Amino acid sequence: MIRIENGLYRSGTFSLVCDFDIPMASFCAVLGPSGAGKSTLLSVLAGFERLERGRVILDGVDVSLLPPDERPVSMVFQDNNVFPHLTVAQNVALGLSPSLRLSTEQNKLVVQALEHVQLSPLAHKRPGEISGGERQRVALARVLVRAKKILLLDEAFAALDPGLRQNLVQQVAGIAQERKLTTLMVTHQPDEVRAVADHVMFIAEGKVQPPVPTVKFFASKDWAVANYLGSSKP
Repeated sequence: MIRIENGLYRSGTFSLVCDFDIPMASFCAVLGPSGAGKSTLLSVLAGFERLERGRVILDGVDVSLLPPDERPVSMVFQDNNVFPHLTVAQNVALGLSPSLRLSTEQNKLVVQALEHVQLSPLAHKRPGEISGGERQRVALARVLVRAKKILLLDEAFAALDPGLRQNLVQQVAGIAQERKLTTLMVTHQPDEVRAVADHVMFIAEGKVQPPVPTVKFFASKDWAVANYLGSSKP
């Protein structure tokens, strides 16, 4: 599972209190007002930020002091971070080897990852020759090829058109279910949450609320939740 025990993150005047656990292989949406700390929470789990107090436990292991590359975590950002001088396949291969020197088995993994995100016909294209949605799928394939147990999505599809975004979210949910990935998705789209999330974590006023079932979250009488959902309607 994903667990933060007695956690406190602080940076300047901003602080975030967190104490929760998320079952493995679940899909959890992370919601809250802008600036509440959603991206910070994911960065703490990934190892890009450190807690001032408390422990981060991933898949039963205390990773609080481990760097990002030693944690069982892959993360996709809103900016897809693809490299324009490399082909689609080479961008995906970076998830396995920065030198791009792959074994036969590793090359098979790249092919499989491209198939998963339906990009096989574009393997030899460069990012400038494909669409924004396709570039985001390249970034997704790059993290899938790493075969980590935890997938963090930090508004990964926010810049895409609504129809394409919804399609990709559904696609990711299907891959996560197939691979039994534990997925945390930061989003501002309640409809996406209803469609794919098992649980929701809400962040507001400097505190991460423990995850609750999605249906229970949307029926919540909590003032902060109701206010957020009201303000997030199209």
